[in-house]
Amino acid sequence: MKLLVTGGAGYIGSVVAAQLVEAGHRVTVLDDLSTGHADAVPPGARFVEGSIADAADVLTGMDGVLHFAAKSLVGESVERPGLYWSHNLGGTLALLDAMRGAGVGRIVFSSTAATYGEPERSPILETDPTRPTNPYGASKLAVDTALTAFAQMYGLAAVSLRYFNVGGAHTAGDGRVYRERHTVETHLIPNILAVALGRRESVNVFGTDYPTPDGTCVRDYIHVTDLAVAHLLALDACAPGEHKIYNLGNGTGFSVQEVLSVCREVTGHEIPAVVCERRAGDPAVLVASSEKIRHELGWKPEHPSVRDIVADAWAALPR
Repeated sequence: MKLLVTGGAGYIGSVVAAQLVEAGHRVTVLDDLSTGHADAVPPGARFVEGSIADAADVLTGMDGVLHFAAKSLVGESVERPGLYWSHNLGGTLALLDAMRGAGVGRIVFSSTAATYGEPERSPILETDPTRPTNPYGASKLAVDTALTAFAQMYGLAAVSLRYFNVGGAHTAGDGRVYRERHTVETHLIPNILAVALGRRESVNVFGTDYPTPDGTCVRDYIHVTDLAVAHLLALDACAPGEHKIYNLGNGTGFSVQEVLSVCREVTGHEIPAVVCERRAGDPAVLVASSEKIRHELGWKPEHPSVRDIVADAWAALPR
């Protein structure tokens, strides 16, 4: 197939683009490089530098779209909500209109489990209430709502994938390594590993008195390679007139203390940690159930342990 990957120079998008190329698809990456990296675009993919507002120029002849281009920092979304609404929702609506104009009827959307907000139960099911607590999650939920409407009104074939934390690194068949590279790093594992590399003095642990086995928050993690595989399965699962939603997760979650301990073991470094007060709005447990996608699409993570995720991320870091 001829496929457009928006945000394909970013962490997750580049891994998906690489897997699509390896699977024999003709891939075009569209990315404005505001957070992505041109050298992350896989060999064999065509690269077009531009925003999703430019999608109409590259959609002709395409069979489908995998949509990753988005603003994704929760804190920034609270400080600059207009940016998130205009980019995440407004940009996606422009993309959907351009797809209609070009006759492209298939899309896989990289959504987020932040659409659920603070859940009533864990693990979270796709049928659970969606009550996002920040503009980032709200803008992503609005896109999901739009996809449902476009499927009903225009016969769009759409799949949304909702997940929490992604980690690890992906090694392609040609030996090329795709890793996490963010100018502003907010994710736990990269920040812990930065301490082991001597780029930070310590890592903060926000709260140790939660109702969890070791008192620290429990969060869902998924290996970036497994996440990319799910996107390829979702592409095949797209059906005209339907918008399907699937959660992705490991089903159990890992605590901050567990992640920290594994990072110490993998790196061989002490990695000092500073215990801080809880952050407002941090739920004790955030874990998504992936039973639906396992049952319907046959997805099964090949790297389910946090040790696999940390070890791959650590091995990919430049020394």
